[in-house]
Amino acid sequence: MHISFLLHNAYGIGGTIRSTFTLARTLAEQHDVEIVSVFRHRDVPRLGEPEGVRMSHLVDLRKGSAGYEGSAAGRAVPASVFPRGDTRYRQYSELTDRRIARHLRASEADVVVGTRPGLNVHISRQAPRGPVRVGQEHLALESHGYRLRREIAHRYGLLDAVTTVTEADARDYRNRLGLPGVRIEAIPNGVPEPDGPPADGEARWIVAAGRLHRVKRYDLLIRAFAEVAAVRPGWRLRIYGAGDASGDEGAALRTLADGLGLRERVVFMGAVDPMEAEWPRSSIAAVTSDRESFGMTIVEAMRCGVPVVATDCPHGPAEIIHDGTDGRLVPPGDTKAFAEALLGLVDDDALRRRMGHAALESAARFDPAPIAERHERLFGELAARGGGGPGRGLRGAFHRSRSGVLDAAYALRDKASGVIRRQPA
Repeated sequence: MHISFLLHNAYGIGGTIRSTFTLARTLAEQHDVEIVSVFRHRDVPRLGEPEGVRMSHLVDLRKGSAGYEGSAAGRAVPASVFPRGDTRYRQYSELTDRRIARHLRASEADVVVGTRPGLNVHISRQAPRGPVRVGQEHLALESHGYRLRREIAHRYGLLDAVTTVTEADARDYRNRLGLPGVRIEAIPNGVPEPDGPPADGEARWIVAAGRLHRVKRYDLLIRAFAEVAAVRPGWRLRIYGAGDASGDEGAALRTLADGLGLRERVVFMGAVDPMEAEWPRSSIAAVTSDRESFGMTIVEAMRCGVPVVATDCPHGPAEIIHDGTDGRLVPPGDTKAFAEALLGLVDDDALRRRMGHAALESAARFDPAPIAERHERLFGELAARGGGGPGRGLRGAFHRSRSGVLDAAYALRDKASGVIRRQPA
């Protein structure tokens, strides 16, 4: 089977890139796999090229390179296919509309997989009849704005399948969007087994990792840790992650830590990737988010034998952690409860080691091999039914008739953008 993944930019760093590389590398052991990056801004991928996977790009942003297209004609014209509601919209243009359309028309893949809403919309609108068309969702439906939800409700009906990373999100797609005939499947991200030995539970460190953003609620973590530090002065906290370009969350968190007298006890480590070598240096991992699309850091910590104390927020933690067995779940926003859960592990060495061992065993279900097998089975079943999406026949005609008003509005744009619109068989 020839499987083609379409990524925004395979040369950067991020959870979607990492999980796509892991899945592609594992599938490549049995199949012909390629990753097509819409953009390329550096010579070598930051995460390294996945073994056995062919890589290519559509728009070259490397200044000085032979293919540089930073000022190419068409980049100044806004995109008409890539949806405005996708947060990457401003990076797309009439040029990317054309390049993606040309790539999809020329592709000989049996399965084409989009990895973000905007690219899933491209596949639904521009891929020709024939290949299986799958839209991956790495963020939760509720995290998308109204405009994007409206667009994907209209466009995802022409996909064969939508995959989410949690069952909770799959339920949202089934219940909230009218996608008759589209298979909606929850398949979590795969996380490889670390190379080194697991944590031994002896280090007096609590660790958190993720971008410095308000949704991660590191302010709550620092306040909870202050309660731990007041009675257990030997313990310290490391926070890994970089701040968003649009804010100064890091400075606010440092000010908070200093104000609580924790300057020497809370260490801001900056962005470290991969984190594989850092988790075993801790004995407890902490996740205080108000929401998580999945919880990659939870799985990464557990695969290193580190028990996780996490807020029971939508959507991922409760599908990963078995509360009281391999970690702890506490109500979101409850500083006191979080501090108590941390102290429960800080004060009980045997419990900490027991939960760490249970976490190591439990997280094996996220090994890339069984995760890839689930994707492979899905692709095979969709191909066996004929692929080409529910846009064929009467079912597709029904979907288009439901969205006729929007179809008419888009029709004029389609012709100029290289869109291939299906007609009922």
